[in-house]
Amino acid sequence: MSARTRARGSEESSRPVRNKEGDNGCRRKSGPTLSGARVTETLLYTHCLVCHTPFPPNEELEYFSTSKRVAYDAERGRLWAICRSCKRWSLAPIEERWEALEELEKLVKDRAKLLSQTDNVALLRAGELEVVRVGRANLTEEAWWRYGRELTHRAARHQKLTFIGTAAAGAAIAGGWASGGLGWLGAWFLWENAPEQLTHAARWLRFGGSAWRGRRRCARCGQIFRSVAYRDRKQLILSPGTAEGEALSVTQRCSVCGDVEEGGLHLRGKEGEVVSRRLLAFHHHSGASEKRVRSATRLIEEAGSPEDLTRVVIKEGRRLGDLQRTGAIALEIAANDTLEQRLLELELAEIEAHWKEEEELASIIDGELTPLPLMENFRRKIIGIG
Repeated sequence: MSARTRARGSEESSRPVRNKEGDNGCRRKSGPTLSGARVTETLLYTHCLVCHTPFPPNEELEYFSTSKRVAYDAERGRLWAICRSCKRWSLAPIEERWEALEELEKLVKDRAKLLSQTDNVALLRAGELEVVRVGRANLTEEAWWRYGRELTHRAARHQKLTFIGTAAAGAAIAGGWASGGLGWLGAWFLWENAPEQLTHAARWLRFGGSAWRGRRRCARCGQIFRSVAYRDRKQLILSPGTAEGEALSVTQRCSVCGDVEEGGLHLRGKEGEVVSRRLLAFHHHSGASEKRVRSATRLIEEAGSPEDLTRVVIKEGRRLGDLQRTGAIALEIAANDTLEQRLLELELAEIEAHWKEEEELASIIDGELTPLPLMENFRRKIIGIG
């Protein structure tokens, strides 16, 4: 099927149609038009034009609250809502774009964090909104901001588990008292320990009991190391990587000779990077608040880069249990920066492929299927004439 045929199909599919839920996939909103006159209602899409999945609304944009991931090209005057389900881009009606594009440009300059970019597209985040900007953004890449979301999500999951544990303990206590089989001491024990035991069980199910398993000998006394247990994590020493490009290394003191310089267990390179990430994730299983994540990312910004942050926080080497909470959170974010960059590169490659296809369709829709006076008026608005 040619791009022009697909474009006409896209134009027809952008008209309000009834979906499975019985509505027309749009909602109405008051707002100004391109001519400056105010109308009482304009249409905003609420469903993907391809798979009809509902767009989750965002609270960052007044003029385009459709979807929590949007894409735009200010130079060509394009605006899309991106579907999380099918990954396709729904082109916004041309009369809705001008105010939204102006608002998006201001948001990107004032508040957005640049996660990663190529020569053609940039991926940014502002609050809960993800923005794909066509063209390079003049901002410093800060991929660690996205990993910070993982920590806040962990905190939310931890709170849910704690609530479930507390509710279960309350139900058990009520049932025990009603049957007469539970005394004050048993009730107190349940109330104090049930939530914590539930979160411990969830952590064990996710991570297991050991961060590393293998067979290594202490270079000094010959003691064999077979595992690194999470319960010993606070005594483990984290150090910056010795070679360029290496992340963290992990050292465990020998339990027989007590040596940590010539002897002991030393995990370096890729092995040290993986084990250190597992240790930090286990240590911060309860997650972190948004305030704590902001403080941690501020530490990375002040240090200059994730690599510099590692040298600032742990210097030549420090025990995990000796690190302050915010510094340890920042260290986990920095330790995952390389992996996060790798994932972002794959995601950006997919985004760029979608952009090339959607831009071809949009150029046909705007160039051939849009009334010329309206298109000319819109373009004059974009470039600041009239």
